This record gives sequence, C-alpha cells and structure tokens, in this order.
Amino acid sequence: MVDGEPVVRVPVLIVGGGPVGLALALLLDHHGVACTVLDDGDGPRGTPRGSTHNARTMEHYRRLGLAEAVRGLGLPPADPTDVAYFTRYAGYPLARLPMPSAAAKRRAVAESGVTDQVPEPLHRANQMYVERLLYAAARARPGIAVHPAWRVLDVRQDGSAAEATAERAGDGRRQRWRARYVVGCDGARSVVRAAIGAHYAGEGGVDQRILGRRATALHLRLPTLYRDVLTGPRAWSYWAVNDELAVNLIALDGESEFFLLTSSIDPDDPDPGRAAELVRRAAGADVPVEVLDRRAWTPGQALVAERFADRRLLLAGDAAHLFTPTGGFGMNTGIDDAANLAWKLAGALQGWGGPGLVGSYGAERRPIALRNTAAARRLNRNLADIAPTAVLEEDSAKGAAERDRVGALLSTYGEQFASIGVQLGARYDGSPLLHPDGAAPPPDSPTEYVPSAVPGGRAPHAWCGPGRGRGDSLFDRLGPGFTLLRLGPRPPTAAPAVAAARAAGIALTVLDAPDPQIRELYGRDAALVRPDQHVAWRGDRLPDDPGEWLRRAAGH
Repeated sequence: MVDGEPVVRVPVLIVGGGPVGLALALLLDHHGVACTVLDDGDGPRGTPRGSTHNARTMEHYRRLGLAEAVRGLGLPPADPTDVAYFTRYAGYPLARLPMPSAAAKRRAVAESGVTDQVPEPLHRANQMYVERLLYAAARARPGIAVHPAWRVLDVRQDGSAAEATAERAGDGRRQRWRARYVVGCDGARSVVRAAIGAHYAGEGGVDQRILGRRATALHLRLPTLYRDVLTGPRAWSYWAVNDELAVNLIALDGESEFFLLTSSIDPDDPDPGRAAELVRRAAGADVPVEVLDRRAWTPGQALVAERFADRRLLLAGDAAHLFTPTGGFGMNTGIDDAANLAWKLAGALQGWGGPGLVGSYGAERRPIALRNTAAARRLNRNLADIAPTAVLEEDSAKGAAERDRVGALLSTYGEQFASIGVQLGARYDGSPLLHPDGAAPPPDSPTEYVPSAVPGGRAPHAWCGPGRGRGDSLFDRLGPGFTLLRLGPRPPTAAPAVAAARAAGIALTVLDAPDPQIRELYGRDAALVRPDQHVAWRGDRLPDDPGEWLRRAAGH
C-alpha cells in the first residue's frame, strides 16, 4: 500500500492522456478491453500543437465513430487549406500551394469511384481541439477510467504484472496501480521509457536559419489580421520569409487565433513584447498582438527509442519516437501505434492471442517510426535551400528576380503536403504474424500510395455500398476481430475458417465482396484482414489447416 490505500488493479494502464493515449484507450474499448488513463495535466491541453490528422488517422477516427465530429473542428468548411508564402504578409507574395477546403474534400469523396483509396481525406484541425473531443469520448465510455492530475513517479514490473506509483496534484496523495500491461504515452521525458531502459537513437535538431536550431511556438490572438493584412484568398499556413526573419503562421479557427512557429527569436526569452514585435515585423504592419502561450521546441529531430517494449511495459507516440513537425507525421504515427497495439493487448488479455502477439508490436512499429522520422527530417532540411538574400524585398529588377527564384523553389515544396505514401503505405513485411504469398510489395514512396493486398500492408479500400457515407465503406464492414473477405464471383467456402476460429476462440467475421473491381484490387479470391485493417493472408483457396493459419495470425 501507499499512504494506506490498497493497490488498484486494472487490465491496462496508460500513462499519458494526450491524443495518442486517449486514442489507445478508445481503441482498447473498441476491442472490449477496459483501461485506465493517468495524466499529469488537469484535462485536455489548451495550447496548440500539430494541426494535421492524416488520411490513416482519419480512418481510425472513423472506426471509432468520431471522424465526422473531427471534421467539424478547425477552419470553416469553405476555407481553402492553401500554404501561402510572402516576403511579409503585407508585402510581396512569393508562392502559393493550393490545397482543397474541407467542403471540397467531402465533395471529392461523394464523387469517388468504387476502388478510391481515400475514404477519409486528411483534415486540418489543431490537436488541442481534437484532444478535447477524444477526452470527452473517453470519459463517456464506461470501460475507460480517466484520472487527470496524477503524475506517475515510477514504473516497475515482475513476471505477472507491471506497477506504477503516482502522485496526485494538489494534495500529494500517492496511489499504486497494478496492471497486466502498462503503456507509456507520456512523451519525450517518458517515465515508462526510463523504466524500460530504452534510449532515443537518431538525429537531433538541424542547424539552419529557417526552422532550425531551437525554435519558438506561440499561440496568438490577432483580431485584425484578416481584416487589415491577410485580405486576399484564405490559406491554412501563412509564411513570411525574408533576409531578416522566417515565420510560419498557422490559422486555427479562421477568425483570430493562430499558431506561430519560428526560429527568429530566442525561445528562452519570456518577454511577450518581443514576440509581438516579431509578429508585426512579419506582418509588415502595426497589428494588435495578444500572446496567449509560448513554448520552445527543436525542429529537425528524428529520434526513435532503441526498443518499444520490455515484457509488460510498452511505448507509443512521442515516448517511442520524436519528430520534427515538418510533414505532420508525429502524432499520426502515434495514433497508428495505438491501432497496432490495441488489438494485440486485447488478444493477450482475452486469451485468444499467442505468446508472440504483443511481442510483435515493436517488430512491426519500430521500422515505421524509423521510416517516418527520416521522411520528416528530410523535408525539414529542404527549408535550408530557400536562403533569401537582402534584395528579396527591393522594389527593383534585382528584387523581382530574387522573388522569382525563391518563389520557384517554394513552389516545389508540395511534397510535405502530398505525403499520401507516408500516410497509407506503412507495411509490416517480415512480421511473424503474416503469411507471405511470394509477391513483391509496391515500392515505398512518400508521395505515392499504390494499393496492394500483398500481406503486410493496409487492406486496400473499396466502397461496397451504393453511397459514400457511413456503412458504405469496406472498412465500415470489417469486424472488430479478424475478417475473411470472400472476393469476386467464385470465392472459397468460409466454413472451415469459421469452425477453426470458433475452436480457437478467435473472433472472425466473414464478408462477401462480389464486385469484380474489388476482386481485381485484391488479386485473389480471399483475404484475411487483421483487426488493425492490415492484410495477414490472401489466396484463392483456404489453407489445408485453417486452425494453424488463424493461430499464426494471432501470434501463436
């Protein structure tokens, strides 16, 4: 006991109640596993972070029934999400990367073909808004206990469980929680990672003028900026780039709140006056500025923990990998960690998972973290190529030529906003849970996603219903456990698989998709889809031993 209190016993303890911890809790609940979340904050964070919820993350939100609510957050639906570059906001325009509005994305989905691969397009809404939504959703689920204002002091484990000691803010009360598994979603200074003894490996920040070294993030209220300065077409991200400064101003609500990222002021300088003056210099106008919050951060990081698990202790999100924000990959990689881990914890706790199931988590997810952090760092380094000179703002032929040079370079930076290959192309090739079929997967490209049912990748998407709404997507019809897809006009019988699943206690849904376009997409008459929507097997006939086939996919 601690302070006379009995030990609280729970199936899964999640340390950290940010978006990754909350998503993991909701996904565990989706798979029928109760959990407890401890967070040292007093509720959802009220400061801006990333604003990108990529196509894969939106698919996970869809599975939880939250995608439509997430799409209601952020900018007004009709506002484009362009990236606009200026010398100063009241100065010369340099380039504009056009991006569709939320409303335009909805129209594209409504008009999409049967085998379109993006049922849930990327959405821009700041993490602080979405975190409030996830927090409310978690608090509403009876199987999820959320305890704010509890700081975890230490974590340890023995052969049968893991235990965390936490202290409550305010009264200093201490409590012990004992769980079958403890998952650290507790960020860069993770207590759980320290307990595992896993250090970050990789590369730190980059040394460059534009979003290099240590940088500053500011939450601002700029009540007259749209009216007096940004009077042209709306955008999501507004850059001011010149020989004096580089500022990225990200619209939060389409009215007056913005998130500013810069390396042009000292991140350790607490004076809001100097931050406000930077905003006015970037604007090129004397606009009113209210600094709501600030923090320091390090651009260019590409750090990945040496391992993601040690027996009953596991890591997800920033505790496992630390990103530069360029490309918006960090939180999204963490949400995908949660989707991979949730069903494996369910298998271990519900008895149908084999001894290798939870152990496969790090083997599958760490290579993805290495891939995604490397992609983000490469994009961040690209900013060093801009190198604006002093003549950029001159009203002269030399100034115009320099603006043409910088604008042409900026116009090539669309890769970081067109990363569909990073978003949807994660593969678990080599995982012991898969049944390889000998076919080669498509090349891994950050900017291109080629749907493939070669085991290991995301199950190719298709529309099975007549519309494009809830219930029409193939993903809407997959079961919470494994799903056997019977494809095309002559699929194999599912009876042996159903009997084997019943004998093994493994949940199996059988789903018929007779559309020949979907059969062509998968390239076989049947496919086994895991609970995280990745393909475990495909073939034209079921294996001779369907029990062994299912058990292998479940970690036996």
